[in-house]
Amino acid sequence: MTVKATAVSGRNPSGRSAGIIALDIIIAILAIEALYYAFFINEDKMLQGATGVIAGVLIVVWLAFKWRPQWKSASKAAVITRLVMIDEEGERLKEWYIDGETSLLIGKSSSRSDVDVDLSDAEYASIISLQHAVLNHSKGIWYLEDLDSTNGVGLRKYNNSVITRIDNEQSYRIDSGDLIVIANTRLLVK
Repeated sequence: MTVKATAVSGRNPSGRSAGIIALDIIIAILAIEALYYAFFINEDKMLQGATGVIAGVLIVVWLAFKWRPQWKSASKAAVITRLVMIDEEGERLKEWYIDGETSLLIGKSSSRSDVDVDLSDAEYASIISLQHAVLNHSKGIWYLEDLDSTNGVGLRKYNNSVITRIDNEQSYRIDSGDLIVIANTRLLVK
């Protein structure tokens, strides 16, 4: 099994655009004004009841739309195509294209064994085990395991700022945007 590695540089920033935020604010202001009119200015009880039902339905639909990015995270695992080694500033140092693979051994290649994601040239290679961790792909989802490495494996989920040390030989689901940390070597899942 051969995984192609390439060196690249640059960053790909992500986030909500100013236009979307402005649109959200405008919709919220209009909704508040409509509800104020229906319940405090207008005295028609039938209009107030209909407005309450419609407002309730719209709030449920709006919340469902806003929570959609978290629902999509379950499907992001299916579109993971690469691992990107990044430095402390987030600059790309090296990439491994992993699309179509089912299992990837992470560590250091030696005369005795080969690994799929070779970190021999990483800054902290001296504290990376020969067979440090493994990524397994099953039913469209990637899983990470620490292979009882000497210095452990850290995982930062894409929606969290805390790096957690994972337990040996336990499987942890990996999604796009997660960060794998092996001896201060950062592998961004994309």
